[in-house]
Amino acid sequence: MGRTRWLTVLLVVLVAVSLTVTPVLAQEKSEEGESEGGIEGLIEGFIEAQGTIGAVIILLGGIALLTACTEKLIDYLARASFNMQISLFALAIVFTGFEFDDTILALVLSAGELEGAALGTALGTGLAITGITLAGAAIVRPFPVDLPIDYLIIFALAPLILVPFALLGTLTFIHGIILTAFFILAFAYFLLRERQRNVPVFRNTEFGQELQEIRTDGGLARPNSLKEIPEDRLLGNLANSGIVWFILSIIALAGIVFAAMLLEGGSEVVIEGFGIDQTVFGATFLTLILTFEDIMLTIEPVRRGFPEIGVGNVIGSVLFSVTGNVGVIMFLSEVTIAPSVLTFHLPAVIVVTAFAAYFLSEGYLKRWHGYLLGSLYVAYWLIAIFGFGGVPFGS
Repeated sequence: MGRTRWLTVLLVVLVAVSLTVTPVLAQEKSEEGESEGGIEGLIEGFIEAQGTIGAVIILLGGIALLTACTEKLIDYLARASFNMQISLFALAIVFTGFEFDDTILALVLSAGELEGAALGTALGTGLAITGITLAGAAIVRPFPVDLPIDYLIIFALAPLILVPFALLGTLTFIHGIILTAFFILAFAYFLLRERQRNVPVFRNTEFGQELQEIRTDGGLARPNSLKEIPEDRLLGNLANSGIVWFILSIIALAGIVFAAMLLEGGSEVVIEGFGIDQTVFGATFLTLILTFEDIMLTIEPVRRGFPEIGVGNVIGSVLFSVTGNVGVIMFLSEVTIAPSVLTFHLPAVIVVTAFAAYFLSEGYLKRWHGYLLGSLYVAYWLIAIFGFGGVPFGS
């Protein structure tokens, strides 16, 4: 029964991925140049038609929607984990590790012959996940971490996988297959390890301790950390079904992806409408907007006492950004590696990720850890802008 449950989880997630990514492949070309097609193209076109003020309103609405859906995703994942007896960390890896909006952006950029920008965006996301989101979570609320050393080794090694390919000078379709396969195997390893563990990771959190007490006593009482939400009453007896909460988690995740698209489209229109310099402040603003989804998915779970979800998002997102997302780019086009990527941008990702893995291995993420990670990220930006003429982010 346990194996069937995990297969169901993986099948539903894979279907969700395919439904989310497929529309992007229908990219349209106009006489004036390349333009986004699919869902993102429709959303951006709609936002542009509303004007600058309308874009600001949509941007604020996207932030509100993202916040609400993130809150719901935390509630739903915790209940799915409890009722299905599945590790919350494993569910978080699956649900938050896949960067759907970044994959869509990478596919659009690659199809538009902007594969260099797509690679830069993937590396930039991997760096921002640790330099902004994990750093922010540690600063806002230091928290305990309970991760096996093998998980952290995989996390730290992920950016290093790119090095031998980058040294070749060009990333090809074959390299994309290898990178994507590494990502799939890494995620599968986490899921299988969590399924085999008698005690899931993060057992020292309030939620983890309550689960152990309930399992020891043999009771089915809901943990006190799962504060009642309106859906508990509305669902009635169905609230005891893990599948129901799993499906609701998918709906909440779809809301997060849609909100992220609104943020991306709205921010671009706002930057253009107000004439913001895209090379400096514009790039910073857009990066923060694109990272806001991960900021919410990391800081909010930590603040609410579910660091399993926040750390699962960090590890899963970094792994996906530097392996799976880069691999997807290779499926549409080859990428020539710029010298600055090999000498500065990729080493920066490797160093910051290594620091993050080391801090997580200490068992407790402290506030000074967050300040150091954040400082490294700021230093990267300053060196990139003034030493290398800019950052390799596509928008």
